[in-house]
Amino acid sequence: MKTIGLIGGVTPQSTIMYYQVLNRLANETYGGKHTAKVLINSLDFGAVSQYQSEGRWDLLDEMMVDAALNLERAGASSIVICANTMHLTVEAVEKHVSIPIVHIAEATAEAIQSKELAKVALLGTKYTMEKTFYKDVLMRYKIDSIIPEEGDREVIHGVIYNELAKGELKEESKNEYLRIIKKLEKQGAEGIILGCTEIPLLIQQKDVNIPVFDTTTIHASKAFSLSK
Repeated sequence: MKTIGLIGGVTPQSTIMYYQVLNRLANETYGGKHTAKVLINSLDFGAVSQYQSEGRWDLLDEMMVDAALNLERAGASSIVICANTMHLTVEAVEKHVSIPIVHIAEATAEAIQSKELAKVALLGTKYTMEKTFYKDVLMRYKIDSIIPEEGDREVIHGVIYNELAKGELKEESKNEYLRIIKKLEKQGAEGIILGCTEIPLLIQQKDVNIPVFDTTTIHASKAFSLSK
């Protein structure tokens, strides 16, 4: 197995989930006591979230490039950014590293295609929902995407940063997410992208009637398949 380089800490909760999925897949694939070969460069989420709120994507580009280069120098064969939103920095990172970056939106689009869905709803941080970087990838795969209305976007974003990022799971927040998902179903969504790597802590397939796409598991699984 090749070594996978994770840019983590954005947030620690999702990084733990990536590590768990990769080790489970390694054990299922190779058996015995085998675990995944992983390098983790864990960032300070406090600095990341501050730069995001200030719109300092130039500084975030620099931070992610530095993290990716550290992983490449340490022997990683690929880079996995353990966050949907931080894929806004992919183009900057790609200019500086020679190893592949496993793109979360591309992996998710492939999973949606396998279900033969044409229209999905995208949940995530306000950056993921409102900027085009994710929707553009989906469109390349001929997948149409819709997002919640503005008030609901604020609810989703607030829960991510104020609760899920700290590992706090509240029943009232889960109910709010399910309310929003039902509205999106009525708008024609055939599936729901959990487009923030912490949302699967709160929402699972058993909670929703239409297909749910857990981007954390999808992304980690794609990275693992490429490392064999």
